[in-house]
Amino acid sequence: MKVVKSIALAGIVMAPFFLRAQEKTDKDKTDTSEITVKVISRKNKDSVIITGNGQPWVKASRQRNVETSWFGIDLGFANFADHTNYGSAGAQAYAPGSNANWFDLRFGKSVNVNIWVLTQKVNLVNHVLHLKYALGMELNNYRFENAVRFNPHPGTDAPDPAVVYMDNEPDRNYSKNKLAADYVTVPLMLNVTFPSKNRKVVEAGNKTVKVRASREFGFSLGMSAGYLYSARNKTITSDNGKQKAKDNFELNPWKLSYVGELNLGYVSLYGSYAVKSMFKRGLDMTPYTMGIRLGL
Repeated sequence: MKVVKSIALAGIVMAPFFLRAQEKTDKDKTDTSEITVKVISRKNKDSVIITGNGQPWVKASRQRNVETSWFGIDLGFANFADHTNYGSAGAQAYAPGSNANWFDLRFGKSVNVNIWVLTQKVNLVNHVLHLKYALGMELNNYRFENAVRFNPHPGTDAPDPAVVYMDNEPDRNYSKNKLAADYVTVPLMLNVTFPSKNRKVVEAGNKTVKVRASREFGFSLGMSAGYLYSARNKTITSDNGKQKAKDNFELNPWKLSYVGELNLGYVSLYGSYAVKSMFKRGLDMTPYTMGIRLGL
């Protein structure tokens, strides 16, 4: 009887210690079911959460009101809508004897390359509507099918001298004939970005966490202003080889265009259409571009 009483008394005395140990064990199990790991990134300031079943997910803790991108590039095609009245005195003064076939382009060889030094996107409304602007260089190469030449020195004092002529030199073959027009360009657009899901974790290890940002979908519309800083007519012929004539060829110094882009997540498409002709006189050719945008 005394043994039973002793065991009961010992149980009563030790019970709080067993209960405390059990609570500690349960607490340890609870603590290990969810671990928060800070991503080593001062820019994004994200948190990676490992849930009880081992599935990681990421929740962005803050969105920036101003997003800056350095260096982006566009690769596309350059062309123009030709509305020239070749029977007019102005067209014949600028390009004597010209017709609608003179300026046919080699579409696959007429390219547009834009190099964007800086792009910024400013939040206007709930990170959905933004103001987007950039600074860059717009490079347009128009490759001609025919042997049209741009003359930088017409050799006449006439108020409207001829600038373009057709090269009819016999037995001369052209492997390249292009007009290049390069601009410093500043686009200004309103951007709409559709809300996206949380960012996803590509790999979560014991020491490192790699985060892949969710892809953005949206579109932008606006205007761009470009200033002509270089123009040239480059040719490669069978007898004279490579030649380059530099001049403005009476191109308009300013280029205003409607611009737009469509962001499809993994790729962006862009396009532009000028407000008026690229030439001051004679030719009524409205340039436009389209292509793929990378890095913005």
